Amino acid sequence: MKLKADRVTILGAGLVGSLWSIYLSRRGYKVDIYERRNDMRLGKAAAGRSINLALSERGWRALEKVGIREQVEDVAIPMRGRMVHNVDGSLSFQPYGKEGQAIYSVSRGGLNAALMDCAQQLHNVPIHFEHRCTDVDFTNRQLHFDTPGASVTKPYDVLFGSDGAFSSLRAALQRRDRFEYSQTYIDHGYKELAIPAGPNGTWLMEKNALHIWPRKNFMLIALPNTDGSFTCTLFFQFDGEESFATVDSTEKAKAFFEKYFADAMALMPDCVEQFMHNPTSSLVTVRCFPWSHDHACLIGDAAHAIVPFFGQGMNAGFEDCRVLDELMDAHDDWQTLFGAFQKTRKPDADAIAELALNNFIEMRDLVADPHFLKKKKIEKRIAEFYPDSFVSAYGMVSFTNMPYSEALRRGRKQNDVLEKLAAVNELSDETIKREAREIAGNG
Repeated sequence: MKLKADRVTILGAGLVGSLWSIYLSRRGYKVDIYERRNDMRLGKAAAGRSINLALSERGWRALEKVGIREQVEDVAIPMRGRMVHNVDGSLSFQPYGKEGQAIYSVSRGGLNAALMDCAQQLHNVPIHFEHRCTDVDFTNRQLHFDTPGASVTKPYDVLFGSDGAFSSLRAALQRRDRFEYSQTYIDHGYKELAIPAGPNGTWLMEKNALHIWPRKNFMLIALPNTDGSFTCTLFFQFDGEESFATVDSTEKAKAFFEKYFADAMALMPDCVEQFMHNPTSSLVTVRCFPWSHDHACLIGDAAHAIVPFFGQGMNAGFEDCRVLDELMDAHDDWQTLFGAFQKTRKPDADAIAELALNNFIEMRDLVADPHFLKKKKIEKRIAEFYPDSFVSAYGMVSFTNMPYSEALRRGRKQNDVLEKLAAVNELSDETIKREAREIAGNG
């Protein structure tokens, strides 16, 4: 079934917009993408804002459905668990899932470029760069843009807004009656740093791990790149005794890294210079509803931006594309389709927003906490007793396509059991088996 549209317009040539254009083109639609930035493929991306991405099962499935999984696999590095760097320099490895399971480090810029290439070269999708959308006229179905040469107006038949957390389409929807919207910032921002490659492009740390330096109120993480380097991200408070506001000089930054990240500092001698010169960015969660009006609909971060601590922002956006594509087979008009899409995805978007915020606490505060580690040992034991039926809360999000809302519900149930078991001093295998029997079926 093909819904009627002379042409489909997409705002935003980022990851989700580029992938969605491929889905639509494969269905036979003529597609135009309008992007406010210039073509990222023509120059080197600015340092300090990339944040490497963790591609997991949901993202892979969406890529596989349009036949581009293999191209992405060539530039993705498997990370099979967390490598925790303690203050004293010792290391501990925490596997993510069962043997062979991994999430994959990919370059945001590299993946975005590959998706744009696929959209343009394989599917003839024109991308109009340096078109900043300033307004959406729903009545006349027109888009107003600022371009380097002039202000222009373009008609649209069907419109998708995949233009990120500060979406122009969503801004237009916010002016409509009964549109619910909130944006919530956390107290932490982030700053990107980089560990260079070793001799001959070698990795100076374990390649197949997500490295994390948990320091209670803040943390540093590092993801591997194919050239042997690591992209690091420092998540740090904006204000407070130790914060971006107070670590405001070369001397203070040097002392800060020496105190908390000595082993990382040894691998990036210019980390102080990077810290002082790279930009500091904020982290926002966006919730809104409805996601659509008439022939226009939000997808990806424009509808549900989340913090990056579960590595699911991109994966959730890619899953939007797959779910929307599947729903197209069951609906014969765009408004009904959009209604079904937002009804299906809104609970899951809210769930992954909550899960991402919770995972920040886990990564920052708990991965080196004795009580948390005891729970992880019990969880591992449950998995050994019920290898065919037990899936951890992390595994449900990262290694299945279970709806996020269901993963959240089951994860809460699992945590209740793990807390109960962790409170037992002398814990027997029989007790674990008995108490975990219900969650082993992930019911």
